[in-house]
Amino acid sequence: MFSKLEDVEKRYEEIEALLATPEVLASHTHVTRLSKERSDIAGVVETYRRFLKVSAEIADSKEMAQDSDAEVREMAREEIDVLSGELEALKERLMVLLIPKDPLDEKNIILEIRAGTGGEEAALFAAQLFRMYVRYAELRRWKVEIMSQHETGLGGCKEVIAMISGSRVYSRLKFESGVHRVQRVPETETQGRVHTSAVTVAVMPEADEVEVDMADRDLKIDVYRSSGPGGQSVNTTDSAVRITHLPTGLVVTIQDEKSQHKNKAKALKVLKARLYERQRAEQQAEISEKRKSMVGTGDRSERIRTYNFPQNRLTDHRISLTLYKLDQIFEGNIDSVIEPLNADMQAEAMKSTPGK
Repeated sequence: MFSKLEDVEKRYEEIEALLATPEVLASHTHVTRLSKERSDIAGVVETYRRFLKVSAEIADSKEMAQDSDAEVREMAREEIDVLSGELEALKERLMVLLIPKDPLDEKNIILEIRAGTGGEEAALFAAQLFRMYVRYAELRRWKVEIMSQHETGLGGCKEVIAMISGSRVYSRLKFESGVHRVQRVPETETQGRVHTSAVTVAVMPEADEVEVDMADRDLKIDVYRSSGPGGQSVNTTDSAVRITHLPTGLVVTIQDEKSQHKNKAKALKVLKARLYERQRAEQQAEISEKRKSMVGTGDRSERIRTYNFPQNRLTDHRISLTLYKLDQIFEGNIDSVIEPLNADMQAEAMKSTPGK
């Protein structure tokens, strides 16, 4: 671990020197790239330097602990106790900082929410879950763009696909994929019985052009007239777009826009994200069958969370987390769920960090 820390500190000093040279300062691209790299490792370097300073102070205190003066020896022992606690905390912090960062954490996401078992009640919960994520995005000043939405007549949502863009969106929402189960009494229930419904959530990083090889010959593009709920006509032109990726059979249909070109652009973006997610899943499976994401096996049919309305309770089954504040959570205050998930992931990663 320490040889790696020495390398990081050396690189930090190299960047500091480069940022002071006229050649680099004359290039906005170089300044931006190096400044970001410096920012990324600044926390590691600062913590490492504090670790070295505390280590040196402990060594000095140990020398003082051999002094002939009893009062000096007692003061040195007290100092060693305090500094040793800080040193251990700094070591733990360094191990967390050295965990390899997920290169996808900075990416925007494609969020897909679909009503599962439970009929209209599942659709109503899908709409409520989507509003929760929208409110969370608003709190973090992210942008939400609805790509496709299939609403029901009672205010529910059979399916919604949205793009969420902003700072480190994927890093915050990547563990939301899976089946979200709701337990509550539907408004239409006359006997007060609690019903259980399910909604599927998929979170996929936005794919860049270079990350997905999607040739035109592999695409089948169909256009047709859009139609809304209840048979209402959205427009009278062939603006709806359905794209089929022939090698995989993946199909994306978008009809929200009146423009065929806009629908096609959205459909292609969603299809790329799905292909990218599929490629990533295949690569991870090849690397190691034991490597599991925070959604367990990664299977989207797996139940990850239960929302129990009668008890105002949320339970995340992956980390045995239970919170009694559904009202706050559905206002977008979901960091109390996200933070423990991220912390658990870090703890798992630390087990395989060299030097532990």
